[in-house]
Amino acid sequence: MAEAFYELQREGILKKVLYGGEGNLPAFPNGAKAFFHYRVTKADEEKTLLDDSRHAAKPMELIFGKKFKMEVWEKVLQTMKVKEVAEYTCETKHCAIYPVVAKSLRDIQKGKRHSHGNNHCCGMMALADQGMGYPDLNELMKTPQPLIFTLELLSLEQPDQYEKESWSMDEKEKLESVPKLKMAGNAAYGEGKLDEASEKYAQALSMLEDLMLLEKPGEEEWVKLDVLKRGLLLNFSQCKLKQSDFYTVITHTTEVLEKEPANVKALYRRAKAHAAVWNAKEAISDFKRAAEIDSSLEGAVKKELADLDKRIKDKDEQEKSRLKGMFG
Repeated sequence: MAEAFYELQREGILKKVLYGGEGNLPAFPNGAKAFFHYRVTKADEEKTLLDDSRHAAKPMELIFGKKFKMEVWEKVLQTMKVKEVAEYTCETKHCAIYPVVAKSLRDIQKGKRHSHGNNHCCGMMALADQGMGYPDLNELMKTPQPLIFTLELLSLEQPDQYEKESWSMDEKEKLESVPKLKMAGNAAYGEGKLDEASEKYAQALSMLEDLMLLEKPGEEEWVKLDVLKRGLLLNFSQCKLKQSDFYTVITHTTEVLEKEPANVKALYRRAKAHAAVWNAKEAISDFKRAAEIDSSLEGAVKKELADLDKRIKDKDEQEKSRLKGMFG
């Protein structure tokens, strides 16, 4: 522990323990997630307050090894025990990026949309010229200075103790997660938990789309991912059909049919969605095409078409009655 103090001092960071925390110093492997509160003040005589996360709805989260912009926070947190409260007075070189991070955090707390711009030298200069939107941060951008970070490490979760969010995963982790999410979605669907199933399918689709952006369309890896995506779109569409989210069904099944015009599942599910939103012509076309491809569907399609025809006639009769009432 003493060596950690001296190492921080050599790097221009002075640590002062305010509360000793609990247990031993934990391990902080890449992927571990820390939950903590932070209080930031200037290193002036008044210790002018800049930010305090206790005013936010929830504490700060940091995943180690994911290149968090405030590198000094990742460094000093690794010297803390759980429940420890410590004050770190940091030289200017560790604080230059703070205005950019603080602006993002403040904007998020106010519900503003956050843009993940780069933070290289030119980007920093541009922010200094354009202004941060906060007078105190404008001052820090123009005149970098030492800051005091008071941190409280609330809890620490090891990589296997929580479900990672997509943004925190690397390519390998995303690829491994897709089939797991699909299986979880299938299981939830089988149990009638449609909201949970939809969420799992949506997560898997989001990861696949992220991975496809890294590949060149039409090349082998992209094609493999696209095939996986089509299977998920079909599952997601079936789930959304049960939830009466018909336009989503039409959108996703159409995407599948653009690549696989003879996909019976996509045709049948799109037909049912079209029928539900009174797109009669499109529904009839899709139903008939599905039956042409798969003759075993002829009975089901005949029933669906008869039902659609009855609904259309009933609707027409209701409309005639309504008009008769208005003008009778």
